[in-house]
Amino acid sequence: MRLLLLACLRAQTGNATTAGRIQDHLEAVGHICSLKDAFGYENPSEIANLISAEKFEAALAIHLYKGGRLLQGSRIPFGIIFGGTDINEDIKHEEKHRVMGAVLEEARFAVAFTEKMKELAAAEWVCLYDYYRIPQDTENLHLFLLICGLRRVKDPLYLVDVFSEWHRREPHIHLLIIGPAVSCFFCFRNCPNYAPFTSRAPGVHLLQEIPQDDLHAAVKRCFAVVNSSISEGMSAAILEAMDLDVPVLARNIPGNAAIIQHKDTGLLYTDPQEFVQLSKSLMNDPTLEREIVTKAKAYVKKHHSWDCEREAYQNLVLRLQ
Repeated sequence: MRLLLLACLRAQTGNATTAGRIQDHLEAVGHICSLKDAFGYENPSEIANLISAEKFEAALAIHLYKGGRLLQGSRIPFGIIFGGTDINEDIKHEEKHRVMGAVLEEARFAVAFTEKMKELAAAEWVCLYDYYRIPQDTENLHLFLLICGLRRVKDPLYLVDVFSEWHRREPHIHLLIIGPAVSCFFCFRNCPNYAPFTSRAPGVHLLQEIPQDDLHAAVKRCFAVVNSSISEGMSAAILEAMDLDVPVLARNIPGNAAIIQHKDTGLLYTDPQEFVQLSKSLMNDPTLEREIVTKAKAYVKKHHSWDCEREAYQNLVLRLQ
C-alpha cells in the first residue's frame, strides 16, 4: 500500500523521531511509506493535490492539529497519532479544539501512547468513546446495546435520562449507542442534543458505526440489545440479536410487536420506566432469559431464514424474465 505519513519534522524533535520509527515499521512489511513535513503545507487542498499526484492509498498524521487538519476532507482513509502537545496544549484553544474534533470524526482510528492521553482525549470528544472503555472486568457488569442510525425516527435519546439515573444508583449498568449520524439533527459538533453524551449522562456511551464483525462481537458481549424507535419496518438489529442468542428489549410499536411476542421471544416496553422494570426482571430471572433467547432463536430460524429468503428472491426475479 502507498502510504502518506504527515508529521512535524524539525530536527531533534520527538515527532520526527516517532515518524521515522513508524515509517520503518511499515516499510518492513512491504508498504511504501512516504514521510512528509506538515510544516511544508498550508491547507488540505495542497495535501489533496499531493495525494492525487503521488497516488497515495491511505494516510497517517502525527499530531491531531498540525498534521490532522491537513487531512480533513481527504479522499483516502486516514488514521491519527496523538503528538502530545495537541492533547496537552492545543486542546485549550477553542478553534483548534473544534478542528481537532472534526478531524477525529473523519479518522478511521486514533493512537494514544499512554492510557492517560487516551482518557484525556475521550473526555473531550465523544466520538472516541467505545465499548472497550467500559469496565469489562466488573463481575456483574450489565451492558445494554442500542444499534441505530442517529435520526429522529430511531429516537436514540429516549432512554438516556433513565439510564443515567439508573447508572448513578447501580454503576454496573451501562448503555452503549452505536450508529452513524444520518440526520443533521444529530450532527456531532453543533447539536445541543448531544450534551447528554457528556459527563452529564454517566453510564451512557456513544460509538460511531463499526465493521459488522466488530458489531457482532459487541452484541455477543452485551446483556441485551435495545430498540427505542418511534417507527420500524423490520429491525435488522433485533433479528441479528435474536440469532446471536442475546435477549431484546424493544419499544412497543407495531413494527417491533410484529416480530416480538412479549415475554416469549423478547420484551416490549411502553415507556422508559417500564423499560427499567422489565430489564431488572430479566436480570433477576436467568430462567426467563434462557427461555426468551431459545424461543427467539427458533423464531428467526423459522421465519427469517437467510437460505429461504435467498431462494425466494431468486425465484421472484425469474418472473421478471
